[in-house]
Amino acid sequence: MQQVSRVERFAAFCVVHRNVVTALILALTVVFGYFAAHVEIRTIFHDLLPKGHPFIEINDKYNERFGGPNIVSIMVEAEQGDIFQPKVLQRIKQITDDLYLVPAINQFQVVSLASRKLRSINSSTEGIETKPMMWPELPKNQQEIDSLREQVLANPLVYGRYVSPDLRSALVTADFIDRLIDYEKLYDGIMHIAEKYNGDGVRVRVVGEPLLTGWVVHFLPETFHLFLLTIAIMAALLFVTVRTWRGVLLPMLAGVVSALWALGIASLFKVNFDPLIIVVAFLVTARAISHAVQMLAAFDDELERGYAPRDAAAKALVALFRPGMLGVVVDAVAVAIVAAMPMPLLQKTAFVGAVWLGTIAVSAMVLVPTLLSWVTKPHATAFPVDTNRWLLRPLLNLCGALVLGRRSVAVVVIGLLVLLGSGYYATRVTVGDALPGTPLLWPDHPYNVDAKAINDTFQGSDQMFVVVDGEGPNAMKEPELLTNIDNFQRYLETQPQIGGTVSVVDLIGPVNANLHEGNRRFEELGPTADINGELLFMYMQGADPGDMDRFVDTDFKDGAVTMFFRDHKGDTIRTAVSRIEEYIDNHPLPGNSQYKLAGGLVGVLAAVNEEVFARQVESIALALLTLFVLSAIAYRSTVAGLFYMPLVVMSNTITFAFMAWKGIGMNINTLPVAALGIGLGVDYAFYVVDGVKERFEETGDVMASIRGSLLTAGRGVLITGGTMIAAVLVWYASSLKFQAEMGLLMALWLSVSAVTSLLLIPAMIYVFRPAFVFGNGASHAAVKPAAA
Repeated sequence: MQQVSRVERFAAFCVVHRNVVTALILALTVVFGYFAAHVEIRTIFHDLLPKGHPFIEINDKYNERFGGPNIVSIMVEAEQGDIFQPKVLQRIKQITDDLYLVPAINQFQVVSLASRKLRSINSSTEGIETKPMMWPELPKNQQEIDSLREQVLANPLVYGRYVSPDLRSALVTADFIDRLIDYEKLYDGIMHIAEKYNGDGVRVRVVGEPLLTGWVVHFLPETFHLFLLTIAIMAALLFVTVRTWRGVLLPMLAGVVSALWALGIASLFKVNFDPLIIVVAFLVTARAISHAVQMLAAFDDELERGYAPRDAAAKALVALFRPGMLGVVVDAVAVAIVAAMPMPLLQKTAFVGAVWLGTIAVSAMVLVPTLLSWVTKPHATAFPVDTNRWLLRPLLNLCGALVLGRRSVAVVVIGLLVLLGSGYYATRVTVGDALPGTPLLWPDHPYNVDAKAINDTFQGSDQMFVVVDGEGPNAMKEPELLTNIDNFQRYLETQPQIGGTVSVVDLIGPVNANLHEGNRRFEELGPTADINGELLFMYMQGADPGDMDRFVDTDFKDGAVTMFFRDHKGDTIRTAVSRIEEYIDNHPLPGNSQYKLAGGLVGVLAAVNEEVFARQVESIALALLTLFVLSAIAYRSTVAGLFYMPLVVMSNTITFAFMAWKGIGMNINTLPVAALGIGLGVDYAFYVVDGVKERFEETGDVMASIRGSLLTAGRGVLITGGTMIAAVLVWYASSLKFQAEMGLLMALWLSVSAVTSLLLIPAMIYVFRPAFVFGNGASHAAVKPAAA
């Protein structure tokens, strides 16, 4: 009683001093709104990477030399004939030259037929000569074009890797320096090049991880319009179902106040807002609106009991303080747990999300009832059709009929079967991307179409490098070490996940063969380090600084084996990394030299997937523990802590089962949204349970208490659930597949939460009669309805 008394005193204070409370909250909203207007909306690449993971450390140390995760691949395709015609070769050169002007370009990592990197190896009586194939000048006549074709066909570093086997396409690759990237400028620069040179018999296709963020930014205006449309639909549905202007304006105000407070605090703490977590922002705003609607439903219930608006507002705040605050805290902690992930993006998302959810305690639990105390026409309606009488009440009465009596057992059994079935199917969810291409965009989007075309034509557009850490200078010339690398490459190229490999070994053999009049039998490593050094020196004659960077460092101590992947699905990456680690364990390098995994896009994604897989179960377990502890404290009963567990577990199993069914992988983008599902699975249940508890204390009748809670708290669940589900389905029209799928996921969560709160929870209460709800009078009350 002492706790209730304090809540009552707080409610009375808010109503009596409503001018001060409202003014203070609105003043803070203005202040936070000013800072919210200056919040930075952008993607920081390193925020996506798990700090401290050995793969990330290798990537950060070597990516500017051996190629990082921000590689863009451009395919130039001749629509008729092959690429060996002046028009197509000129386009290749123009694209290559223009890439050097794109901001953040790594000047030493632009590779194409028209760059200095791809060199032909020729022998004559004067020795070995290496020179760029098509730099600085284009072939001037057909004879030179024919000579270029012969050079390409004779060079395994070019043929199949940068010129397609059918000779109809050429590949241009460019790497960008992570710390310098402005994704919007990079996207604009690359797309301008692609559009400029596409057409007139030449098809230009472009893919690359940096472009994905550019596409997300490109669709930001559309996302903003969808957000506004969603809000408009929610407002319209609230108006129809609640039938009052306060039922529309106050929930929207709660959502706006929470948003401004959270974004303002994020701005103060210099936390940037990533465009991909806009879905999380909407989901949190929906929670604020949901809590506000529950407060309005409780206020209307008190009005029907004959209380004046001031008293009704105070009583509504008292009645919903425990379930409302418990829901807010469980939601906030569930999101905060995501901060245990070592990726800064998830840590920032957890901070902003937890703060945002925490502000609901002010916007919905304090501001809304305080403003309700000013209502002057409590029984007036603005919408003429009584949707409560014709729609909501019949549905709630149907729920009441299903959860009372013998049917309640059937509801509980069905819930158990759903839990078991979804739990089985949930094990099929993929960690990492589940499908080829990018899950951010639809399969028929030009990006995914281009990615498929490039990966079908070449060895793969996604790269991973393994560093060969030599024990000293010139280690990369030692025959034993080079032989190990050669065998490693042969092993890798037998793996179905890997399209091809390249290393310094691929430079030595062709030079050796040319020394023996082009005899391919001599395309092999030299027997000593000195001979291998001489062969490499011959290859480097006339080379420019940086030409060898993608193979070895300047003193030949460290090198790289680069692999090309045709997709970066989670299963592809896990299988490849497992087999690479198995080979390295069984075939160690000589001396103190060693292989070190792994850099490039695939290496980075492998690190992210490992962290998500390792922390996923841990996060769910912590969230369940939090729910147990907070529920036990709030209701002073360990039974209460256990009572809500099945709902949260079911929410997660259904979520993961849906993700497995739709091919949605558990990755850095979906994880924050999935974390919110833990709280969503139980929020509504708190209100329904507290409603039953409150009515049982008044009536002592189990069945009447359940029916009464369904007609009040259940009405709020039905209104908010139906409104949110209808509204978020609009997101399925998004050009971003990720946002469309997250819209479906939100609709699913809201549906599961509403159905379990309206059916399963009341049925469990009726069947199990938990003491934290009914106290010692439950067994006696259980007989009374049965006798009736």
